[in-house]
Amino acid sequence: MSQTSPLAALASALIATAALSACSSDTPAAPEETSAQAIEKAATELAAQEKCYGVALAKQNDCAAGPGTSCAGTSSVDYQGNAWKFTEAGACEKMGGSLTEVADNDPPVPVKG
Repeated sequence: MSQTSPLAALASALIATAALSACSSDTPAAPEETSAQAIEKAATELAAQEKCYGVALAKQNDCAAGPGTSCAGTSSVDYQGNAWKFTEAGACEKMGGSLTEVADNDPPVPVKG
């Protein structure tokens, strides 16, 4: 099974929402520039985030929680090493998380200073 990048999934969702809105409302469709601007804004926000492993509480992960899970909200324990949560770029390791999967479920230890 191939995995869609978060940016591609977000762009697809935004395009689908814009198309549905244009087809279902009585008001004129928004100009293409507005949709393009919304996609650009979402892409910029997504680029300012990073996947942080080992920091999510149980059932509060954004994705990747190992075999037999469907994705977001499926981690079974706090700080599950193979479950990630989006954090602001540069914040993950400061809060004790990892940019790659970790082998344990130990609580994160924030970096001081």
